[in-house]
Amino acid sequence: MLLILLSITALYEFISQLGNLEANFGVLQAFLFAILRLPQLSFEMLPIATLIGSLFSLGQLASKSELIIIQTAGISIDQIAKMVCASGLFIVLFAILMGEFVGPSMDYYARNMRDEARYSNTGVDFGNAVWIKDDQAIMRLERVNTDYDFGSIYIYRFNPDGSLMSIAVAENSGIDRNEDWVLNDFRETRFEQDRVVTSSSEVVNETFDLNSDLLGVTLVKPISLSVRELIGYVDYLKKNELFSSRYEIELWSRISAILTILLMPILALAFVFGSLREVGSGARLVLGLVVGLVYFLMSELIFNYGQVYNINPIITAWIPPILLTIYTGFRLSNLSRN
Repeated sequence: MLLILLSITALYEFISQLGNLEANFGVLQAFLFAILRLPQLSFEMLPIATLIGSLFSLGQLASKSELIIIQTAGISIDQIAKMVCASGLFIVLFAILMGEFVGPSMDYYARNMRDEARYSNTGVDFGNAVWIKDDQAIMRLERVNTDYDFGSIYIYRFNPDGSLMSIAVAENSGIDRNEDWVLNDFRETRFEQDRVVTSSSEVVNETFDLNSDLLGVTLVKPISLSVRELIGYVDYLKKNELFSSRYEIELWSRISAILTILLMPILALAFVFGSLREVGSGARLVLGLVVGLVYFLMSELIFNYGQVYNINPIITAWIPPILLTIYTGFRLSNLSRN
């Protein structure tokens, strides 16, 4: 079922990229972009695929009265629910592999490949310039390549009272193996109480709390980050009193998606024991798609509202799976009573 959904999604991704064809980004590159995004999309599609697949497999057992025979053998609905939930653990392991180790890196590579192909020959800045806050310093730098070499960098340092302490600029910058910043052609202007002092140097070594790993995260979209990178970046944002809601919601939504995968087989069991015992596979497919689509749209709506109205990210990310848990428990309790 996941392969079927990914085939449809990959086709949609490919068609959506046809409107971005320019420079070196052609049809072949658009197709490659869609293929590279499949691991990340598989993580996003797994809850829906699990629900539909569970409806199909459990529906086959129900249509042949095998679930009824299992009940008459003395196994309760709650015990069967635990069994199907345990089977979801294998899917969870696959989800962790895709969502943590494979999907984010390939998604980043796909987006970077697309942007470089579209803009590398035009000299247009396609998003690698970044503003960074590190304690009392604010830096503006532009990434040149994937080895943490940068072009010009501007450093604005502030006093504890918020007044400007100094402005510095380096023509080239980078991070060495010891995580020290190496600034070439460095010039600095310091604002003291009664005078302005300027200085310059060919090479200056600076030390910031921002290391190469964290710096790489600042240049990546939230969807292209692993849970480990999201945790580190959220900690950095909070430490520097920066807005972190967008990344916190992404972090907690990844974690809550794991619980959703475990719940989907139980929800399918509740449907199969109830109204779908005698219907065909087509009806189960339609129901699975409808329920999965409604859940996906509801989650996206809640996430967006949470960002706009600055609602607690934990609450925002956990509302959809909590509602799903309540609904699943309600249906199972009704089946147990009946």
